[in-house]
Amino acid sequence: MESMGRKRSRPRRSFTPEFKAEVVELCQRGDRSVGQVARDFDLTETAVREWVKQAERDAGTRAHGGLTSANEVSRACRWPRCPTWSANIEQPGQPATGQPSTPGANMK
Repeated sequence: MESMGRKRSRPRRSFTPEFKAEVVELCQRGDRSVGQVARDFDLTETAVREWVKQAERDAGTRAHGGLTSANEVSRACRWPRCPTWSANIEQPGQPATGQPSTPGANMK
């Protein structure tokens, strides 16, 4: 019963930055769609679109939508050890600065 209608999942693959750059370049040329490039390399269209978005962020050509690859690595390396991390989280009843609020401070 287990094999009825259920596809066997493929193990997660990893790709080199050079391979991703080659795929992104093919997408940005414009002679093939992202979907066609993904099919040609047996990739998911979603993964290829994410690679294109990340390349645009890294190049500074994407207006908004996340960190550059360098910023992501930097953040991942220091995030758990950042001494001010917990102070930067908004807490209920406190301003976004992480400073405790003073009752009546805004009243004159």
